[in-house]
Amino acid sequence: MKMRSLLLAAALCGLATSTVRADDSTVKLGVLNDMSGLYADISGPGSVVAAQMAADDFMAKNKGFKVEVVGADHQNKPDVGSAIARKWYDQDGVDAIMDVTTSSVALAVSDVTREKNKVFIISGGGSSDLTGAKCSPNNVHWTYDTWALANGTGAALTRQGGTPWFFIVADYAFGAALERDASAAVKKAGGTVKGAVKHPLSATDFSSFLLQAQSSGAKVIGLANAGSDLINAIKQASEFGITEGGQSLAGLLIFSADVKAMGLQAAQGLLLTEAFYWDLNDDTRAFSKRFADKFNGKMPTSTQAGVYSSAMHYLNAIKDAKTKDAPKVMAQMRTTPIDDPLFGKGEVRIDGRATHPMYLFKVKKPSDSKGPWDLYELVATIPADEAFRPLADGGCPLVTQAK
Repeated sequence: MKMRSLLLAAALCGLATSTVRADDSTVKLGVLNDMSGLYADISGPGSVVAAQMAADDFMAKNKGFKVEVVGADHQNKPDVGSAIARKWYDQDGVDAIMDVTTSSVALAVSDVTREKNKVFIISGGGSSDLTGAKCSPNNVHWTYDTWALANGTGAALTRQGGTPWFFIVADYAFGAALERDASAAVKKAGGTVKGAVKHPLSATDFSSFLLQAQSSGAKVIGLANAGSDLINAIKQASEFGITEGGQSLAGLLIFSADVKAMGLQAAQGLLLTEAFYWDLNDDTRAFSKRFADKFNGKMPTSTQAGVYSSAMHYLNAIKDAKTKDAPKVMAQMRTTPIDDPLFGKGEVRIDGRATHPMYLFKVKKPSDSKGPWDLYELVATIPADEAFRPLADGGCPLVTQAK
């Protein structure tokens, strides 16, 4: 990460240490994520920039509102994330926590948020358990989840003849959920799974894991990891000549920042599922240009765009409900249809899942790219009512209670 980004992260984390409560006329958003580790490029300081853009845009249209944004680094540790969340709610007047990459941290923050009866809007955390068995009346899961990724990329590759599969899995909540959901999607599409191997978070040497996948005889090696773990695995797979040997790589959670980091030469041909791409339409291009102007020329990832869009939905719900009271604001968010310039049309369901279209992309060949951020070609659009797990299948207790 560039020095400017590091300084931004430090400054924002410093803001989070304030013990001054926001008054009742101020809405305070806390962006909690990995500011300096393996997920910093896909969320990190960029998510704070996105939240501040939402705050500024909202205040420009609603002169009577004041919105403050603070940020902090959870270091990918559930106990650190929980402690920050508790302090923000108890001492610092934070009304809603946003983003929270790393599913284990997101699950921990969800528990604290429910206890404190505040609002938790997840853009970075991916586990579908957040709207399944671990759902909460205080959660909105905005951008993506492991079920959507698995059923986008996993099912598509299997239908194209990509089977059997072998998974290389990050050994924490997100990786486990992604392997589970992807395995189910592969089998539903008529494929089989040879096995899986787990690796620690922030691994640098993937040689033993790749050798196990290579020797498994699987046609597709599914990477159930993200960030620098994913980048390292793909780069080392290229060095091992895995694709030249006839096996395919499937990155089950890839962001545009990852593709940019590894380069089109290494990433070309990869199929992936995303909720947002900067060059999708006029609205996404206009927002992304504004974002890049504020963030060192970098285009936003889907996580960062999700922070902006979900913050706008939340702030508009406060305006319409005429209160910051969490249950009333959550009710307003559910009853207000999503009609978002960046994510399209959908709804916030009773289980907390925000629905919207998802997209299947293919990474371009270097010869087809017209610029440094021209990375994807669109393969298919998955409609909002098909992109996410059916409401009845998630095991969310709130769904049963609502019947």
